[in-house]
Amino acid sequence: MTTKNIVRVDIEPERYELAERPTYYFDVDRRDFFKFLGAGALVVCALKSPGLGQESGRAHGRGDALPNDIASWLQVSENGRVTVYTGKVEIGQNIRTSLSQAVSEELHVPIERIDLVMGDTQLTPFDMGTFGSRTTPTMNLQLRKVSGAARDVLIAMAAKQWNTEPAKLVAADGKVADPAGNRSIEYAELVKGKQLTATLPAEDPLIPASDWKVAGTSVPKVNGRDFVTGKHRYPSDQTLPDMLYGKVLRPPSFGATLVSADTQKAEQMGATVVRDGNFVGVAAPTTAQAETAVATIQAKWNEVSQPSNKELFDYLRENTTNGSDPTGDGDRFESGSVDQAFSSSSHTLKATYTVQYIAHTPLETRAALAQWDADHLTVWTGTQRPFGVREQLAEAFHLPEEKIRVLMPDMGSGYGGKHTGETAVEAARLARATRHPVKVVWTREEEFTWAYFRPAGVMDVKSAVNSDGMLTAWEFHNYNSGSAGIRPYYEIPNQRIIFHPVKSPLRQGSYRALAATANHFAREAHMDEIAHSLKMDPLEFRLKNLKNERLRAVFEAAAKKFGWGKAKTGPGQGYGMGGGYEKLGNVATFAEVHVDRKSGEVRVKRVVTAFECGAIVNPDGLKNQVEGSNIQGLGGALFEAIQFKDGKILNAALSEYRVPRFSDVPQMETVLLDRKDLPSAGAGECPLVGLAPAIGNAIFDATGVRLRALPLVPDGLKAT
Repeated sequence: MTTKNIVRVDIEPERYELAERPTYYFDVDRRDFFKFLGAGALVVCALKSPGLGQESGRAHGRGDALPNDIASWLQVSENGRVTVYTGKVEIGQNIRTSLSQAVSEELHVPIERIDLVMGDTQLTPFDMGTFGSRTTPTMNLQLRKVSGAARDVLIAMAAKQWNTEPAKLVAADGKVADPAGNRSIEYAELVKGKQLTATLPAEDPLIPASDWKVAGTSVPKVNGRDFVTGKHRYPSDQTLPDMLYGKVLRPPSFGATLVSADTQKAEQMGATVVRDGNFVGVAAPTTAQAETAVATIQAKWNEVSQPSNKELFDYLRENTTNGSDPTGDGDRFESGSVDQAFSSSSHTLKATYTVQYIAHTPLETRAALAQWDADHLTVWTGTQRPFGVREQLAEAFHLPEEKIRVLMPDMGSGYGGKHTGETAVEAARLARATRHPVKVVWTREEEFTWAYFRPAGVMDVKSAVNSDGMLTAWEFHNYNSGSAGIRPYYEIPNQRIIFHPVKSPLRQGSYRALAATANHFAREAHMDEIAHSLKMDPLEFRLKNLKNERLRAVFEAAAKKFGWGKAKTGPGQGYGMGGGYEKLGNVATFAEVHVDRKSGEVRVKRVVTAFECGAIVNPDGLKNQVEGSNIQGLGGALFEAIQFKDGKILNAALSEYRVPRFSDVPQMETVLLDRKDLPSAGAGECPLVGLAPAIGNAIFDATGVRLRALPLVPDGLKAT
């Protein structure tokens, strides 16, 4: 039987203005998987052809459906603790807490008795990965269903034991009580260590958000004390007895191929050297010894000519490919009569916007510890896709996946940058050769150079508008950065939207909010330009062309909190806004900047963000997500950019690549709109998209200088 890789793609109906959620199936090479994510599609599961082996661990196979039995997700132990299993991972977004709240709410058990096992491929159900703001709308809901079903099973068990009706019993505080009989029994005593083998009911009414007691409140971070005291062990902290440390010989530039390598000196130092094609690595008893050994290797490489960031945007325009957009719309979306609308309009505007490649710069660099036991491999690593890393390892070592276990200790951030398992493969190669556990931790320079980047992009925008401020036509071309968030949410009868895939000069991939940041920047900056050309207030212009009530609500809430329309109090002061819709969330961000025209210094003084993502699970956690997005977004908006030439990264150090500092953080105010009448959605990505256009528009308001490139002021705004 020929093995195929089938990806199921569900299209978010709200994003594409569809009446229902259509599903498409594509036969794809696994290397193309992230093209689907980059295009903004919601990839819900991977399938393999029938007849392949079951997944190891608690999963029932990858299949089209999640496991339907309670025991795959939840167990009640004899000591009264509840263990919950999920393939999602904790990377700093605090889902360990919010998912625990979901279980506590529906199971009626104190949150301190709940233990989450996350991202362990041997124990947890299969999961595509932690990305796309999907944890809250999918896994939170799944665990609520599982916990509610478990609660009903426990009540039924107590009713049977007491020979009474389940409807007469209540569950609370990890017990089932019989108010009429004045008796109660602990969950643990009912279960007695056995699994709850029941399947999930087809219809299981969940507690409505308006009645939540645990969910909907600001529960403190689960295990938060461990992170404050240093007790928590990150992937880079993992150790095993007799462990060695690995280092890898890196090529001098991207695309270079190894001609020869003299490893004699490294071997004489006692290091184990592994050569496999272009891969050369060493393992030694200490990191210092490994670094010294790899530095002694004399290697010759064949290098290829490559472009630099100086000609980046011309390169992107000139190197388009015939890729496909998995949204189902193809690379092109068109409605109405675009050309006719432009030809008949008396007011049109054209502009080009650009974004540079930027690095994820995670707090913790990539790390992995690998151990072999005969032909079984165990790897501890920092990844957003434990099952994806397991698949990479299976391919690299020609092993069945059931012989590989990947564990993901809560790691020091990812931001979309840790989907792949390079360090896991490197550590496993060295561990197999040395017959010792081997740990590989990338240096900061390796992280900057050999990880993938957020795609650079060019956006060409053309618009037409009536004299009364109603948009009539919109044409939008995106080169390379992606189609996430590419469709406008404003009411425009005539649209032409085209995404042009490009052969990227650098390795690129997922980054928090994907291409929605670039597309929102171009769209919201252009909306501001139109408003000013019409001499209309930018907020009035947006609301005039916006019917979506949820988006209107966040713009109005942020404007009220910000005090939009107030007079300026001094020279160099400017106000701006940006906002939009992404991953089922709605955001509006308003910014105040101060510009010193003499020195060119730009300071973001105040940021107000209104955000709505349905029913709020943890208000403090959500506020942290919004403010964390804004802080991270400052870098890409103001100064972050990768410099490269001839396949070499020129600023591969934090001393040369500036990320936001404490001194850059403005006063931040967050308005959360709690829609208890709507399902909870994720918040890891959407809040990011409004900041850059808000700052750019505020700089224009302060100076009259229109900046159309991210980063906006890498070297300050020079006096003009």
